[in-house]
Amino acid sequence: MQNTRLNNLLDTIARNLGQWFINPWRRLSLLLISWLFGFFMGSVVSTTAGQKAELDVVAAAVLVLMTEITSRLFYSRSFFAKQALWVEALNFFKVGFIYSLFLEAFKLGS
Repeated sequence: MQNTRLNNLLDTIARNLGQWFINPWRRLSLLLISWLFGFFMGSVVSTTAGQKAELDVVAAAVLVLMTEITSRLFYSRSFFAKQALWVEALNFFKVGFIYSLFLEAFKLGS
C-alpha cells in the first residue's frame, strides 16, 4: 500500500491497540466480551430463524460453514506461530455461538 496519512493513522491506531491489549486483564476482558457476544448472537439467530421457518437449511449451512472456517483459521499451524488476538477473539465468539445453540436445543427438547 502507499504510505498515505490515512494509512499511517490506521497503522498507528492498530499498533496502539495491540500494545493496549498486551495487558492480560484487558485481553481476557476482550475475549469474555467476544464469548458473550457470540452467546447473544446464537440466541438471536435461533429465535429469528425459527420464526419464519424459511430457508432454515440454507441458514444452517451458512452457520456451519462459518464455524468450520473459524476452526480452520484458529487451529492452523500459522496461528500458533503468531497468536493473533483477532483470531482468538473470533474463536471465542464461535464457542459462545455454538454453546448458545446447544442450550437452545436443550430448551426445545424439554
